Amino acid sequence: MSTAARPHPAGPSAPGAPAPSHVATDAPRKTPGKTPGKTPGKAALASFLGSTLEYYDFFIYGTAAALVFPALFFPADNPTVGLIAAFATFGVAYVARPLGGMVMGHFGDRLGRRNVLLVTLSLMGLASLGIGFLPTYDSVGLLAPVLLTLGRLLQGFSAGAESAGASTLTLEHSPEGRRGFFTSFVMTGYASGMVLATIVFVPITSLPKADLMAWGWRVPFWCSIVVLAIAYWVRTHLEETPVFEETRESDTRRKLPLGQVLRFQAADVVRVVFMSIFSVMQTIFTVFGLSYATAHGGLDRGAILTINAVTIGLSMAVMPAVAALSDRIGRRPVLLVSMVGCIAALFGYFWALGTGNLVLVFVASFLFMTVLYSGFNGAWPSFFAELFAAPVRYTGMALGNQLGLLVAGFGPMIGGLLMTSGPTGWIPVAVFGSVCALAAIIAVATSRETARTPIDELGEPYLKAVAAKR
Repeated sequence: MSTAARPHPAGPSAPGAPAPSHVATDAPRKTPGKTPGKTPGKAALASFLGSTLEYYDFFIYGTAAALVFPALFFPADNPTVGLIAAFATFGVAYVARPLGGMVMGHFGDRLGRRNVLLVTLSLMGLASLGIGFLPTYDSVGLLAPVLLTLGRLLQGFSAGAESAGASTLTLEHSPEGRRGFFTSFVMTGYASGMVLATIVFVPITSLPKADLMAWGWRVPFWCSIVVLAIAYWVRTHLEETPVFEETRESDTRRKLPLGQVLRFQAADVVRVVFMSIFSVMQTIFTVFGLSYATAHGGLDRGAILTINAVTIGLSMAVMPAVAALSDRIGRRPVLLVSMVGCIAALFGYFWALGTGNLVLVFVASFLFMTVLYSGFNGAWPSFFAELFAAPVRYTGMALGNQLGLLVAGFGPMIGGLLMTSGPTGWIPVAVFGSVCALAAIIAVATSRETARTPIDELGEPYLKAVAAKR
């Protein structure tokens, strides 16, 4: 058994003590290449498909919340209140995400990554399918938004474990020197899900309003069963990660991963929380921006959906390239450049929406989402996972990531509350996004670089605590 697989039950090492062998600076470095027992390509495909389902479901919900849910699931006498309530149901899923991350992360660290990911995949697909069959407010009154919220909570519970589990599984299957590249396919699935959602939703929005409200909005939710079936089949043919198999028999497996990660790596959990808050940029762009463009910018909703799909779709090529760059120069430089650039680009995006010029909107969207935000999306799946030691990796990443995403989930609702009247009413929303980005920048700047650290030396605070206890 490797040293990284031994129990980790201790406090910090004494000041001035020599570094333990498993974190020694002169340890032999692994060279890039395929490691026996690892299947990085298959793991990347499985994660890609799982993320495609997760984000397809989240995007169709966000799109429906912006366009049709206010009229379908809430009283029609006050459209503004209905819109804010619909955005609140979008955000409520993010309340369930930390719970899903803690519960499923616990089992992922104790029982294995693959089996837990099969459960999360099934929950997400079935919840989305169920939303497509819900009765509306006109049919059952207040029961309609209650059922919608329950379906959204189940989506959130599943999603809370999906991205962390997929990142952990792919990272642990990846060869040294290419962890960022392979793990980036977790978020390439995000772009794929957005494109699929838009391909399904654009023709739906072209339907006569009566048909759209009666049955058209349900079709995208029903289509999620196709992605679920494909992704589930791929994951059933994927082996457990070698890293988990090596540590399966350790004493740590019989302890509570949540307690262990909070005892030894609480600072890293907090860093991931603040870095994850940066995702508010994404929800402001895709959900609040869509509502603002159609309601206040006078732009055609089909055109905005198409622009979003194209610019996010193009990021599918950019994210792996940027992640490969992070394997060479480090995760932190990539993340910092992306985050700083996104602050300026967000203001440019809302300014472009205000002009009503679709060419300017496309250019601003391309700069923001395809070029700059891809830097964050390409690097964070590997970086967040690399901050934690193997026995608590799934739990630590899921907990920090999902707590941070609470802000992102309620970003559209907060934006609706902050927006003021007039052509510059979007400025408070952009300032809110910028403040979130600054918090994330500070978290990245205070984190340690992990790109060149061998996988069995990741989670240094945890490993040093173990060595001191022996």
